[in-house]
Amino acid sequence: MRRFLVATTACGVVIAGATIGSAVVLAGLIARIITDPASRTVGALSAPIALLAALWLVRVVTQWQQGRLAQHGASEVIADLSDQVLRTATALPPRELARRRDDAAAVVTRGLDGLRVYFSAYLPSLFLAAILTPATIAVIAAVDWQAAAIVLVALPLIPIFMILIGLATEDRSAAALAAMSTLQSRLLDLVAGLPTLRAFGRAEGATAKIAELGAAHRRSAMATMRIAFLSALVLELLATLGVALVAVSVGMRLVYGHIPLATALTALLLAPEVFWPLRRVGAAFHSAQDGKTAVHAAFAFLDSVEASSAGDRVLEGEHLTVTADVPLMRAEPGRVTVLTGPNGCGKSTLLQMILGLDQAPDAQVRVNGIDVAGLDPTWWWRQVGWLAHRPVVIPGTVRENLQLFGPLSDLDGACRAACFDQVLADLPDGLDTVLGQGGVGLSLGQRQRLGLARVLGSDASVLLLDEPTAHLDGATESAVLAAIRGRADGGATVVVVGHRDAVLAIADTVVHMGVPAHVGV
Repeated sequence: MRRFLVATTACGVVIAGATIGSAVVLAGLIARIITDPASRTVGALSAPIALLAALWLVRVVTQWQQGRLAQHGASEVIADLSDQVLRTATALPPRELARRRDDAAAVVTRGLDGLRVYFSAYLPSLFLAAILTPATIAVIAAVDWQAAAIVLVALPLIPIFMILIGLATEDRSAAALAAMSTLQSRLLDLVAGLPTLRAFGRAEGATAKIAELGAAHRRSAMATMRIAFLSALVLELLATLGVALVAVSVGMRLVYGHIPLATALTALLLAPEVFWPLRRVGAAFHSAQDGKTAVHAAFAFLDSVEASSAGDRVLEGEHLTVTADVPLMRAEPGRVTVLTGPNGCGKSTLLQMILGLDQAPDAQVRVNGIDVAGLDPTWWWRQVGWLAHRPVVIPGTVRENLQLFGPLSDLDGACRAACFDQVLADLPDGLDTVLGQGGVGLSLGQRQRLGLARVLGSDASVLLLDEPTAHLDGATESAVLAAIRGRADGGATVVVVGHRDAVLAIADTVVHMGVPAHVGV
């Protein structure tokens, strides 16, 4: 950012010098043509015309370079802030992430894009106004103090109105960001529920709701545009008024011979350059305000999340023992530990605590005697194969989904262990079959087998399986449980959530979990 600001300031200095120089040269050239007929020759005019063209070229090239730097700086800042927000959001416990995902999504998907206008239009205009406007007033004062006095009287009106408009647009930008977050979350929920509505023949009822959401978004956008257009109109009127006053004063004095033509033309040509940067600042201010509001929201999100206490400890050895204080549980290498109990008692939460994704005030999870919070999460997650209650399936091929968490050394063996090879035989393109969002193209049981193949085929030394035989028939369940038992016999530490007799039958240790308070959820 410092390099960007320095480069932008340097460009502003060059643009200001070229602008003032070209105005002075053009005024002298025109005055010379009008007052000195003998100088209207190609040889006499070639030098000032070439100088004028050079100054214009320098200004154009510098403005292009300034815009290029602004776009590059905006992209870097947006990418960096988005990365920070996403990293912070994904580090949240699952429940906290579900509660705050709309805030993070609104900032990342749309809000921070407003920073592009802030860097590409607002900041360059602000730097140019800070350099060009005072320099232009100084040059005007040097050639015509009366025109400079008029400019100094009219100029403060623009910042005053900019402040008034800014106070209004600040609240409006915050309201627009909040409205966008609400509309986005409601629309996503509605779209996500369309398959269910269609299954029950109620999809047509969503049409009116979508139209209502679209109308609300349109009203919010139009209100924003109305403020932007009105602010631009006010600033243009004030700038036009200031230039007109200078033109009237210079014109009257020129008529009566109280001012030389070259001086009058210089004042007239420089007067718009006094107001032009401020007009650009005012025009870009509203759009930039949206980006600034999003930045404040992003920083508020980052500040509201406690700093991660994850450590950087890496354990040596392949055999890992997992213990939890509440409930009293010890999962050892070569053994299958089954967590059972009524729904809502915290079985899935305990798996998330073992992963380091969740915390409970009255429970502690240790790996080989080390608190899981003290482990390097990247290293720890590489040691764990996790089958969630709902296996994650992303849009893409079956092969990409099987290797979502890393390549499998024996892809065919993994598919056989999970009985997923039977599913592949029925798919039109086998491993290259393309799946839709959420696993569209596979049944619930087939998605379960895909998730099982992904875990059983990994080289992880710890397996966490949340109801691995859900949605499976009896024969497939037996084969899968035999594969899980085989992984434990091979030295893996296996923790399974389940309550069916077949699952309990493969357990070396069964942990009965009671009410939710026992695990701090």
